[in-house]
Amino acid sequence: MLKHLFATHPIEAAPHVDAGEHIDTGAHGGELKRVLTAKHLIMLGVGAVIGAGIFVITGQAAALHAGPALVISFLIAGFACALAGLCYAEFAAMLPVSGSAYSYSYATLGEYVAWFVGWNLVLEYLFAAATVAAGWSGYFNELLGLIGQVVGTNVTLPAYLSSAPFQFVEGHIQATGTLINLPAVVIIAALSGLCYVGITQSAFVNSIIVAIKVTVILLFLAFAIQVINPDNWHPFIPEAEGPGTFGWGGIFRAATIVFFSYVGFDAVSTAAGEAKNPQRDMPIGILGSLAICTVLYIAVALVLTGIAPFRILNTPEPVATALGLYPQLSWLKAIVVLGAITGLSSVILVMLMGLPRIFFSMAKDGLLPQTMAKIHPKHRTPHVGTIIVGVAAAAMAGLFPVSVLGELVSMGTLLAFATVCVGVLILRYTRPDLQRSFRVPFVWPICILGALACVYLFWQAFEEHWRLMVGWIVIGQAIYFGYGYAHSKLRKSLG
Repeated sequence: MLKHLFATHPIEAAPHVDAGEHIDTGAHGGELKRVLTAKHLIMLGVGAVIGAGIFVITGQAAALHAGPALVISFLIAGFACALAGLCYAEFAAMLPVSGSAYSYSYATLGEYVAWFVGWNLVLEYLFAAATVAAGWSGYFNELLGLIGQVVGTNVTLPAYLSSAPFQFVEGHIQATGTLINLPAVVIIAALSGLCYVGITQSAFVNSIIVAIKVTVILLFLAFAIQVINPDNWHPFIPEAEGPGTFGWGGIFRAATIVFFSYVGFDAVSTAAGEAKNPQRDMPIGILGSLAICTVLYIAVALVLTGIAPFRILNTPEPVATALGLYPQLSWLKAIVVLGAITGLSSVILVMLMGLPRIFFSMAKDGLLPQTMAKIHPKHRTPHVGTIIVGVAAAAMAGLFPVSVLGELVSMGTLLAFATVCVGVLILRYTRPDLQRSFRVPFVWPICILGALACVYLFWQAFEEHWRLMVGWIVIGQAIYFGYGYAHSKLRKSLG
């Protein structure tokens, strides 16, 4: 049995792919179209990353854990992501397939590890889409309130249609008396429809959204920097008030929280099967988007904690809260709300694009039902997986305040990142013959440091959320041994 559990997927480095060429997806309905350029891939990465991190999580992490030293937390999280990003870039250029870390693990560490990583990617993409959709709903209702002020009437949605009917209290689910978070359901349904229609349309819409939200962020930086009060940065590292609360302990605790802000850059790798020139464009897309997002995060963290005392930033809309201290910048509030809505929309869009493509790869290997591997005959998208993911994410976002699971999303992502770092090192020695158009420099220190950094940040959250994480892992094991192991195509080929 061990032989089958840890059998690796036979791989060959993909030959150079010409622009416009299709990639054969096997016997289940055709091909994915190679239409994405390096620019599209960078936009996908920025679209996935810039969102809740800037508009929500930044203020909460500063107020509760790091204070102005949140900048250091972003540097720590960004450092871990950069190391993992180099490893992702080598894999994505060498194996331009849609399965992301799942496919990479299957090629290096075996089927069982691949399933474990794939299941954690489901946690990342599905829960992140639902979490961000719940945040989108709050900003949307705030926008309705601003519109109501202009037209002179209240057009906001009542609480029973704009908040979750269930909440988590000390690990237990309780009813809130509301009906459904309708805006969250509607945005997921709309963006799922866009993903169903096609990757080209989705990438085009995402590029527009990214342009809007980056413009809003740059406007905030340009005008808010003029009212920075340096006194707000002192002390830069507040004195520790308890475990994980300020001091260096708080900085590392905040690093785990803001890691959620980077969740999604690996979504670029799920589009590798639709890149025109993956050998060249995948490293550019992964590393380029990561660099852009890190610079923006650090700049916003500096300015935000410079214009407002960090302790008042623990609100659902910390940027708007900070701007509220300056009447001369009140005109920026509506623009920031609009930027938040568009920013969160693109995060949801990229998450809803990425997960069906991971399901697609897992189904092709027999670990999920074959219906997940079907390609729409006209739109050339994994339409069945898109529908299933959309329905599941809409149900979660409409019924539960899943923001409490944000750290679980980070935990699943960190495990996937650590596995990719280890996988690159293993494949360098087990398959040195494979052609690599991009190679991780200083492979030993970078891969080992990347894996250790991700595991360390994982442990910071695991100590508090181990029950939920273990529960998710147990569900995944039940699915694998109940279905995946018996239907594995690799296991059947090995006899």
